[in-house]
Amino acid sequence: MDPSRIKQRIGRFRILVIGRANAGKTTILQRVCNTRENPEIYDSAGKKIDPKVLMASTERGEHDIENEMVFRNNPGFVFHDSRGFEAGGESEFDKMKAFIASRSKKTKLKDQLHAIWYCIPMDEASRSFTEGEIKFFSQCDTGSIAVMVLFTKFDALYDVSYAELKSKGASMEEAEELAPKHAEESFAIGTQLKFLYHSKDIRRPPKRHICLPNMDKDDADCGPLMECTAGTMDNEVLQQLFVSTQQANLELCMKYGVERTLPGFFDITKTTASYKAHEIIARLGAWFPHIWRRM
Repeated sequence: MDPSRIKQRIGRFRILVIGRANAGKTTILQRVCNTRENPEIYDSAGKKIDPKVLMASTERGEHDIENEMVFRNNPGFVFHDSRGFEAGGESEFDKMKAFIASRSKKTKLKDQLHAIWYCIPMDEASRSFTEGEIKFFSQCDTGSIAVMVLFTKFDALYDVSYAELKSKGASMEEAEELAPKHAEESFAIGTQLKFLYHSKDIRRPPKRHICLPNMDKDDADCGPLMECTAGTMDNEVLQQLFVSTQQANLELCMKYGVERTLPGFFDITKTTASYKAHEIIARLGAWFPHIWRRM
C-alpha cells in the first residue's frame, strides 16, 4: 500500500514507552522527533492538558497512561508513558497490562498500540534486571505488538571498559578509543542478554534490543533505533507507517522506498518501466513526506 494512503487511513504511529524515572525516556523521544522542546500532553478525549495542571497531578503521584504525548516537530508520533513498576508496584503494573489489553481490542488500527519501547538505564554498577522488568517479560501478554528493549545511558559502561583495557596494558589514548567497541562486545556476550533471551524466568522476551549511548548529546544519532524498530515489525502496513513517519534516518526511507516501490514498477522480464517517471517519483516521495510536502 502507498505510504501516503496509509497515513490517511491510520494517521499516527502509536508507541508505549515504559521505564522508571531517570531512564532517559524524554531525551530519547526528543531525539526521535528532533527537538529540545517538551511534548504537548492530551487526554484520552483529545483535549490538551495545561502543563500546570499536569505538574500538580504529578506532584500528587497521579499518572494517566492514557494521556498522549505529542511533539510539535513531528506530530506523526504519539507516545504513551508508563512509569516503572518495581517491587510492590502492583497498581502501576496492572494499569499498564489493562492499557495494553484495551488497546489490543480496538477495532481500528489507528487506536491500537503499534510498538513498545522498554527503557532500561545502564548507569548503575553491575546493572541486573529488576523485579519489575522480569515481571513484565514473564507475565505481560503483548500479543503481536513489536516490543524492543532500549538499553539507555549505555555510555556509562565505557568507563568500565576503559578501566579493563588499561589493566590489560592499553595506553590512555588506546583505552579511550577502544572503550565504546569493547563495551558493546562485552555486553553482547554478557549475562544481561543471556538472561533476557534464554532465562526460564523470561517467558516473553523482546523481539530485539538496542544499546543507546550519549543520547543527551547534541549530535546524538537515533538512526539505529529507527532502523531496529522498523525491523521488529511483522505488519507491513505499520512498518511503512513507521518508516515514513520517522525523520531521523533518511537512509531508512530511501532503503524501504526503493525496495518496496521500484519492484512494482518494473517487469523483471523486460528492461522498461510499466509506469511513467512522474508516477514512480510520486510513489517514492510518499516515503519522505517531511521532505516531499515541502517540494
